Amino acid sequence: MNYKLPLAILIACLGLASCSTNKENTLAYFKDLEGSDNGVLRSNASAYEIRVAPDDELIITVTSSVPEATAAYNMPLNNPAKRTNYVTATNNAVLQTYIVDGSGDIILPVLGRYHAGGKTTKEISAELTQQVSAKVKDPYVRVELSNFYVNVMGEVEEPQRVAVTSKRFSLLDALAACGDLTEYGRRDRVYVIREEDGQKTYHRMDLADSKIFGSPYFYLKQNDVVYVEPNQIRVDNSRYNQHNAYKLTVISTIVSAASVVASLVIALTVK
Repeated sequence: MNYKLPLAILIACLGLASCSTNKENTLAYFKDLEGSDNGVLRSNASAYEIRVAPDDELIITVTSSVPEATAAYNMPLNNPAKRTNYVTATNNAVLQTYIVDGSGDIILPVLGRYHAGGKTTKEISAELTQQVSAKVKDPYVRVELSNFYVNVMGEVEEPQRVAVTSKRFSLLDALAACGDLTEYGRRDRVYVIREEDGQKTYHRMDLADSKIFGSPYFYLKQNDVVYVEPNQIRVDNSRYNQHNAYKLTVISTIVSAASVVASLVIALTVK
């Protein structure tokens, strides 16, 4: 028997399979950097700023070398109307949250109504420090955003709502916090959904392309949603499982019906 022809066909098939497998690595990030050992990536970091929006919660602490001098600028602990806004007390300074209203305003003790909407926490701190300085020597006003959350959904290992504690949080940070993409996640179809000026906007990010570092959606903002689309294998598996579940339900129904019919036949026969 001549084994040369079947052996040649087998080798050719294995070669084609190998070429097809190695042709494209769908799990790789930044494939455009292949063949390059170093370089500079264009980033949008300098333009990245988190600005306060309606419904945001701000933690504002006013302190100075003389705590008694700034006590009035902090929310009183015995104020029932503001009790829910109290967080904790540290070093004689009260940490409290102020909810920004629809007009972008908050109400501060002593200072009254203050417009925080559209400003960064750094800008708010500078302005409030200047106002308090009119009556208190060398005050320090600390402003933090307490409701910086990002929702990550789709094909990641641990879909979840991520609480952000840093002032700069990127798409890669969000994915890493969720254990990275699964093998079924499409690297070229990661969506960032954002609410801006009352409208929902979205942008598709291609993790295989290093140009995402320069995208205005690379660094995330409060309440952004990150969605990773499943690949075709996941879709097909889901359809297959649903089909099998449906068939199992039908078979189970038929078996149950047949059992009932058999029981009735036996009962009538015995009589």
